[in-house]
Amino acid sequence: MLFEFSDRARDLQEQLQAFMDKHIYPNEAEFYRQLNEGDRWKVIPLLEDLKEKARAEGLWNLFLPESEYGAGLTNYEYAPLCEIMGRVYWASEVFNCSAPDTGNMEVLVRYGSEEQKERWLKPLLEAKIRSAFCMTEPDVASSDARNIEASIVRDGDEYVINGEKWWISGAGDPRCEIYIFMGKTDPEGHPYRQQSMILVPRDTPGVEIKRMLPVYGYDGAPHGHGEIVFKDVRVPVSNILLGEGRGFEIAQGRLGPGRIHHCMRTIGVADRALEEMCRRVKTRVAFGRPLAEMGQIRQDIARSRCEIDQARLLTLYAAHRMDTVDNKVARTEIAMIKVVAPNMALKVIDRAIQAHGGMGVCNDTWLAGAYASIRTLRLADGPDEVHREVIARLELGKESGIPKPNLRR
Repeated sequence: MLFEFSDRARDLQEQLQAFMDKHIYPNEAEFYRQLNEGDRWKVIPLLEDLKEKARAEGLWNLFLPESEYGAGLTNYEYAPLCEIMGRVYWASEVFNCSAPDTGNMEVLVRYGSEEQKERWLKPLLEAKIRSAFCMTEPDVASSDARNIEASIVRDGDEYVINGEKWWISGAGDPRCEIYIFMGKTDPEGHPYRQQSMILVPRDTPGVEIKRMLPVYGYDGAPHGHGEIVFKDVRVPVSNILLGEGRGFEIAQGRLGPGRIHHCMRTIGVADRALEEMCRRVKTRVAFGRPLAEMGQIRQDIARSRCEIDQARLLTLYAAHRMDTVDNKVARTEIAMIKVVAPNMALKVIDRAIQAHGGMGVCNDTWLAGAYASIRTLRLADGPDEVHREVIARLELGKESGIPKPNLRR
C-alpha cells in the first residue's frame, strides 16, 4: 500500500533535487580532481564547502526517524531523498547522511548513555568527526554473529579488547575518531548473549590499521575499508553500549532496518545508469543504424525500467512497514529488499556497461566503480543467502486458514 507524501516531504524532495542540480552534478569532476591531488586519504575541501551550503538550506541529518536529533521524517518520507542522494556516490556525505555514520548515530541514539551521546553523537551530528563499525573478522564467517572471536574482557574499571577486524568502512578517513567494536564478553554464555558492543576511540594505544583493502581494485578513498588489529586495547567500563551481552540485540537494530538506506540509494544508482544507457544508445551508430533502434537494446531498456520501478515500490513498502509496525514484524519486507535492490542494480548497470562498450569498464564513466560498489553490497549488507533464509523461514512458518482442498475423486 502506498500513500501520498506530506507537503514537507515533497518540498524537501524538490529542494534536494535543486541542490543536486546546482551543486553536486556540476562538481563531480572537481571532486575527483581534488581526490587525485597528492595523498588520497584526506578531507576533500569541496565536500566541506558543500556541507556548509547544505546545512544552511536545512538539508542536514535527514535520517533518524522518531528522534529529536533528525529531521522528523518517516522512513517512507526519507526513501526518495536517499534515492536522490544515491545518484552520486559521495553526495550523501554532503547532507551528513552517509554510512557508516548514519548507522552508528542510530546506535548511539537508541542505545547510548547520555555521556556517550554528548561525547560522540553530538560531534557526529555536526559532522566534526566520522566513525566506523568493527564487526567482520577475517578468520570466521561473520555474517553469523555467534562466530565472532574478538574478546572484550573486564579488568577492574576497564575492558581489555583483543581481536582483528576487517572491511571496516570509513577507517581511511582522517576524521574517523571512534569505532563501535563488537566482541565477546561471555564466550560460554547463551549464543545470543555472548556478544557486546563497546566504543573504542581511534587513538587508543593498541589500535593499528594494518592495511586498506581494495574493492575490485578500487581503494575507496577517502573513505576506504580497513583491516584493523586491536591488541590489549584498554577503554573505560563506561564505554560499553547498553550493557554486557547486548551486542547481538544492537546488531539486529543496526544491521537490520538501518541498512535499508543502502537499498534506497541503490535505486538512485540504477535509475541513473539507465539514463546513461539511453543517452549512449541514442548517439551511437553501428551497422548502419543507432543502437537505440536495435531490438535487444530496446528490450534491455524496457527490462531495466520494469525492474527499477518494482524495486522502488518494494523499498517504499518496506519503509512503510517499518514506520507502521514493529521492525521485527517488517523483517520479511526488509530482507526482501536487501536481496532485490542490489541484484536489480547490478543487472541494470551491467546492461549500461554493455551499451558503452570499452568505455563502460574504465574510469571514463562512473559505471565500473558503481558496479564494484553495488556488488560488494551483496556481502557488506549481509549475504543474499542470509536474507533469503530469513524470508524462507518466515514463509514456511505461515499458517493458512484455508483448508487444503481434496481434489481426489
